[in-house]
Amino acid sequence: MIQPENLELKKLNKDGLKTLVGWAKKEGWNPGENDFDVFWKTDPDGYYGFYSENELIAGGAIISYNNEFGFMGLFIVHPNFRGQGIGKKLWYLRRDLLLSRLKNGATIGMDGVVEMQPFYEKGGFSIAFRDERYECIGQKISIHNAISVIESHDFEKLFDYDLECFGYKRKEFLKNWLVIPDSKAFKFSRNGKLNGFAVIRKVNSGFKIGPLFADDDDTAEALYEACLNSAVGESVYLDIPVINKGAVGLVKKYKAKYIFECARMYYGASPKINMNKVYGITTFELG
Repeated sequence: MIQPENLELKKLNKDGLKTLVGWAKKEGWNPGENDFDVFWKTDPDGYYGFYSENELIAGGAIISYNNEFGFMGLFIVHPNFRGQGIGKKLWYLRRDLLLSRLKNGATIGMDGVVEMQPFYEKGGFSIAFRDERYECIGQKISIHNAISVIESHDFEKLFDYDLECFGYKRKEFLKNWLVIPDSKAFKFSRNGKLNGFAVIRKVNSGFKIGPLFADDDDTAEALYEACLNSAVGESVYLDIPVINKGAVGLVKKYKAKYIFECARMYYGASPKINMNKVYGITTFELG
């Protein structure tokens, strides 16, 4: 039995982060093989863990987006060390360390699984909306003529669109996420105006869409179809905010199967987000 007070809190290096993502794979969180590389480039100072005799036994992300917004994710205690109070101590240390990295009064976000939500609420977080994961099988579909592949010259427009859907600037994350290996990124645009975009990437099992942002239900469906068309015969996962009724209708229309749920929670004021445009969450690990 390890005593939590004997543990050493340290910032993780890239190998430590890779270990955490590997644990997430074993937990069934279904990350992508290249996720850790994008996570690292987003904020190399944003990963901490407990070590016992130089062995990582628990860790998590405390991401700072320009010191304006924080996000806590990838919170895992190795199975051999659970039930000893280690996770509770680490979680509070991470929360307080992240607050120290942010401007005064800044908000922190996270996605909490159902069984942990009461604990997170005791730690100052409030539920903003529920997320549900759905699985659909990729299929051959005719693609809308307003859909095209995202190119580097589109990035500035995408950054602006993302700001409306995420609430804070995350340029460093997006410029790498949009070109993550084994992925495709689609935009819907007419007459030079961007009406939405989506990214689908290979994960441990199947493919995940994230984000899926769109002006309206029809645009979201066209982007969803483009993603399904790019992974024919494979499992395709989408994490929807159930507060967006159009997103709920989308997964019902395609007879997608419910997998599990969690909730977006915030410490502090909820960001100003146009939830009507959010049909798919980007990632539970970084927001």
